[in-house]
Amino acid sequence: QSENSDKSSAESDSETEVEQISVYHKLLATLKTSPESESEEEEDESESEAAGESETEMDSEGSQETGEANEGEEDKNDVPEQEEATDTAEQTLGQEQADGADTSCDPSHGVIEEFTDVKRESEFSLETNFMEEESGDCNADKRDSNSSQAFSEDPFKQHMDKELEEKEVEKMSTLPKTSSQSKNHKTFKVDKEVVVKQLYLHKPLETTWPKVNKQFLSSVNKPSDSSFTPLQRELFSIMNTYRDLFYPERNALTNGEEIRHAYCLHALNHVLKANAQVLSNNAKRRNQKPGTDNDDYRDQGLTRPKVLMIVPFRECALRIVHIFISLLEVNDKKKIDVSNKKRFKGEFGSDPEEKPPNLKRPEDYEAVFAGNIDDHFRIGVAILQKSMRLYAPFYSSDIIIASPLGMRTIIGAEREKKRDFDFLSSIEVLIMDQADIYLMQNWEHVLHLMKHINLLPLDSHGVDFSRVRMLNLNNWSKYYRQTLLFSALQDPQINSVFSKHCFNYVGQVAVRNIPLSGSISHVVVQLPHVFRRLEAENVTSVIDTRFQFFIDKVLPEYRDAIMSHTLIYVPSYFDYVRLRNYFKKEELNFTHICEYTKKAGVCRARRFFLKGEKHFLLFTERFHFYKRYMIKGIRNLIFYELPTYSHFYSEICNMMKATDNGVDATWTCTVLYSKYDAQKLAAVVGIDRTAQMLQSKKNVHLFVTGEN
Repeated sequence: QSENSDKSSAESDSETEVEQISVYHKLLATLKTSPESESEEEEDESESEAAGESETEMDSEGSQETGEANEGEEDKNDVPEQEEATDTAEQTLGQEQADGADTSCDPSHGVIEEFTDVKRESEFSLETNFMEEESGDCNADKRDSNSSQAFSEDPFKQHMDKELEEKEVEKMSTLPKTSSQSKNHKTFKVDKEVVVKQLYLHKPLETTWPKVNKQFLSSVNKPSDSSFTPLQRELFSIMNTYRDLFYPERNALTNGEEIRHAYCLHALNHVLKANAQVLSNNAKRRNQKPGTDNDDYRDQGLTRPKVLMIVPFRECALRIVHIFISLLEVNDKKKIDVSNKKRFKGEFGSDPEEKPPNLKRPEDYEAVFAGNIDDHFRIGVAILQKSMRLYAPFYSSDIIIASPLGMRTIIGAEREKKRDFDFLSSIEVLIMDQADIYLMQNWEHVLHLMKHINLLPLDSHGVDFSRVRMLNLNNWSKYYRQTLLFSALQDPQINSVFSKHCFNYVGQVAVRNIPLSGSISHVVVQLPHVFRRLEAENVTSVIDTRFQFFIDKVLPEYRDAIMSHTLIYVPSYFDYVRLRNYFKKEELNFTHICEYTKKAGVCRARRFFLKGEKHFLLFTERFHFYKRYMIKGIRNLIFYELPTYSHFYSEICNMMKATDNGVDATWTCTVLYSKYDAQKLAAVVGIDRTAQMLQSKKNVHLFVTGEN
C-alpha cells in the first residue's frame, strides 16, 4: 500500500512548496520549548485538568496544514475533529513522510534565502591554485622524481586509479552480491596495532590526529603509541581500504563521538589527498611545453564535491565542522582561516538557555537531542591548504554536510522547475551517520537521495574534460563510491540501502553482532508477556494480516470492562490511522496520541486514560521517540508490532510501575510478531529464544518478568 502513497508524496511535494512551517517542525520546536510550556508534563492531576481545559484545542495554527495534502486521502471516513483531519491528511505523504513535510523551510533558520558565500571563489578554486612548496603533499616532488612505490601503495591512489574492465562492471551490475561469512566474528582481519605512519595520512593529519583524539584514549589500558581506540582502529582500518562499511552498534551515549572522529579523519584525509593531487598536477601542467598533450592528469570527477555527509540534526554538522577545524590546525599559532565561521555558529549552534531545566528524560534521549535539532539544512565546505570556506556554493565545495530533508528539498521531484542533483555526480565517499533516526524522520528522503547519487550530470558546469577521470566519463563512479553507514540498530530498511544501493568494487564489510539477551531482561515489573505469532504469506501481506489478526483474535479479549487501561503501542503511523478509524467506526471508548497531537490533546488523553474514562489509548512510536513522556495508568499493554528501538520495549513495560498500586497483579502484555520481525524480536527476547519462537509449532509463547 505504501508504493502509491510514495509516488503521490513525490508529486504532492512539488505542489505544496509553500514556505510553511510543517507540523513536524512544530513538533521539533516543542522539544526545546520554554520551561513553563512543558514543565507541567509531570504535574499532578488537578493542574493538568486546568491546563487541559484552558488550552482547549489551539486549532487555528493547525488549520494551515490541513488542506496541504488532502488530495490523496487514504481513509475515506469522515473525520469530524480538526486534529483528526490533519492526522489523516498526513497519510498521503508516504509512510514515514508524515513528519518529513518537505515543504518545511523553517524561516527562522534562513533556509529560504539560502546563503552561499560567493566572494572567495578564486581563492578556493582548484583550477587556478597550485601546490604550495611547503604545505604540499608531503614529499610530492621526491615521489615524482623516483615515482617511489610509497605513493602508489597509498590506498587512496590504489582505489581511485584502478581501471575496471567492462566485463567486471557488467558482472557487478548483474550478479547478486556474494558474502563470505564465517561463524568466527573476526571474518575481517584487522591489524591490532596500527602505526600512524602506515595509514598514509595526509599532512597535517599525522600530527593533529593524536592530539584531537586524545580525549577518547584512556592512559591505562593502551600502549602509549596508539592514537586510536580499539573501535576506531578497527573501523578506520576498514574505511582506509575503501570498502563499504555498515556498523549498526553506534550509541549516542557511548561510542558515537569516537566514531564521528574516525569518519571525519577519513573524509578529510580523502579530500586533502584528492586536492593535493589536482594542485600538484596544475603545477606540472603549468611547466610543460605548450602543445604537448598529456593524458596523465586525469585527477578529478565531473563535479567537485567528493564527500557527502548525511546527519540528522544541525548539532551534528556543527560537531563535524569543529572536528575538521581542529584536525587542520597544527598548533595554536597556526590557526586556519575559516570563512563565515560566525554565521555558521549562529545558524548551527544552540542557545543553552533554551533548554527547559526541569524535564527528566533518559540519558540516551538527552544525548540524541542535544543542541540545535533542526533537521532541514545543507552546507558546502571547501578546503584548500590552510583555509576552509563554509557555505561554499555546492559546485565549489569538497564536502557537503546535509540532512536527508535538506537534500530532498534541493533534489526536488520530477516536475519541479527548481531542482538540482548534478553536484552528487562524483561523490566518492558517502557517510550516513545515525541512520536509525531517519526511520523516525522520513526514510523516503534517504531512498530519494540514493536514487539521485552518482548519475551523469545534465550540465557540464564548466569542467575541463581533459582532467576528468575515465571512471567518471564512463559513468562508473557508483562502483568507486565508498559508503559508510552507522546506525544504532539493525533494520531491514537500512540493510536494504546497503545491499541495493551500494556497488563498491572493493566489496563491503557489515558488522553483525548477535543480541544474546534481549531488552525484555530490563523489564522490572511483574508481568506475563504473551507473544502471539501471526502467519503471513509474504512481507507485503503482513500489514493486512496483522490488522485482521488484531481485530479478530486480540481485541475481543480486551474489550471487557475488566481490561480497561489498555495502551496499544503502534510503530507505524499508517497502522495507527487505520486502527483509529476502525475504533471510531466500532464506537469503542478510546483516546489517542500521535506525533501530531497538540499539547492540550496530549494532556487530555493522558488524563482520561489515567482516570479510566477511556478504555484504550492508541499511542505511536514516533510520539514516544520525540517526547518520552511517562504514561501513567497502564494496566494492559498491546504491542501491535515490535518496537524499532528494542529499549522502548522495556521502557514502556516499566511505565506500569507508575500506576499507584502494584497490588492488583492482573497486568497483561500481548505482543504480535511474524517471521519477518526476526531482527526486532531478537533484540527484545535474545537470539536463542527467537529461533525457538519462529520455528516452534506453537504460535503463542509466554514469558514472565519481575518474579524474583
